[in-house]
Amino acid sequence: MRTRVKICCIRSAAEMKIAIDLGADAIGLVGKMPSGPGPIPDWLIAELARSVHPPVASFLLTSEQSSEAIIHHVKSVDTNTVQIVDRLATGTYEDIRISLPFLKIVQVIHVLDENSIQEAIQLQESVDALLLDSGNPHAAIKTLGGTGMVHNWEISKEIVAAVKIPVFLAGGLHAGNVQQAIRTVRPFGVDICSGVRTDGRLDLTKLSAFMQAVNGL
Repeated sequence: MRTRVKICCIRSAAEMKIAIDLGADAIGLVGKMPSGPGPIPDWLIAELARSVHPPVASFLLTSEQSSEAIIHHVKSVDTNTVQIVDRLATGTYEDIRISLPFLKIVQVIHVLDENSIQEAIQLQESVDALLLDSGNPHAAIKTLGGTGMVHNWEISKEIVAAVKIPVFLAGGLHAGNVQQAIRTVRPFGVDICSGVRTDGRLDLTKLSAFMQAVNGL
């Protein structure tokens, strides 16, 4: 099965066009975050999301932790997918589904240790997909993505084997390691931000090499 590719931290219409022209299946639009690269204002997220058409998916990355705030955030930008990068603290996923029945919900799990496997198993009935990343939501200043760091792929492999929903793999991927990552973890898709950027800007050469590596398997 073909590995899907999500290009995250898109910051302009020009970057989005490059990503889609090179074959991205989804683009990630980052809302306000406590740290990390890529946040853009909600008005720009909404503007970019209006230009994304099927089969490409538009992901809003939100750090909101209540169902009410997540619903409000999605409604303000109108993406077709929400990527919840921190744990849901108040409210439920069902609240989100009732309010936004056509929205796809992707929950991020920051793979710190083997406890992440049980977390994934518990979440799979509530969301449409999981995304495994290398952040640390317990840090004094939370890191919720875009770290450029690789986590333990053996744990991610166990998660993919344990759940029945699609799993995206993120965290420190680049053209030089993505084939090994895919062979090890067997994810539904891969997600990349810093690995295809130079000085914060989307790098056409790096992105082309990354897409060639993924499609070369």
